[in-house]
Amino acid sequence: MSNPDFPPEFLELLRSVKGKRSRIVVNHILEHGFITTEDLTLKYGYKHPPRAVRDVRDQGVPLETFSVKNAEGQSIAAYRFANIAQFRRGRVGGRKLFPKAFKQRLIEATEGRCSICLTSYENRYLQIDHRVPYEVVGDSDSREIADYMLLCGSCNRAKSWSCEHCVNWLENKNPMVCQTCYWANPVSYEHIATHAIRRLELVWAGDEVELYVQIKALAETAHQSLVEYIKAVLKARLNQAK
Repeated sequence: MSNPDFPPEFLELLRSVKGKRSRIVVNHILEHGFITTEDLTLKYGYKHPPRAVRDVRDQGVPLETFSVKNAEGQSIAAYRFANIAQFRRGRVGGRKLFPKAFKQRLIEATEGRCSICLTSYENRYLQIDHRVPYEVVGDSDSREIADYMLLCGSCNRAKSWSCEHCVNWLENKNPMVCQTCYWANPVSYEHIATHAIRRLELVWAGDEVELYVQIKALAETAHQSLVEYIKAVLKARLNQAK
């Protein structure tokens, strides 16, 4: 990976990009100058092209969006590296990069667990996430542990999808709304993406897997989905306690 037009620090950043989807975006732009939503959908099979692009942006690579015409003459979105002159080590387009020591502090604070599903993962599988999306609140010069959390890839994708379809993320960008959302504080929240919803993540691991198998079998016998069955059991238990 080399390009005489790019400063060494920027090439170093590109080499640090992780994830198959992100690498495809970066490599395609390096080879062709830009990548389109059509490329991502038809050539690489991604049903949600903006998600692939955001994966790259979340790793600190500046991308700008512009329009091009496809073979049918329709306008489609395309993406290329933004003004590289704005790049400085440790910061890209206003977003600061995270030092390894900061992630280690988060790992110690959370005991290496995803803040949403509470499952333990190897450190490399946990991703630093802004509790309030960067697109809403930006990035400050200070690093407060309380403003960030660690998420596994699955929960991070779920949060991204929910936030990207939230009216507050799209239009209002009110940090207070985000701060009272499940995706910012799954322990204490008032809503999920402004909707009156409550969510509970359940993960069975290790010896608990056998318990999951038993519960799933009981749900099938009752002709219910696993979620319906667990809710019914909890409701019955609450009624018994009254």
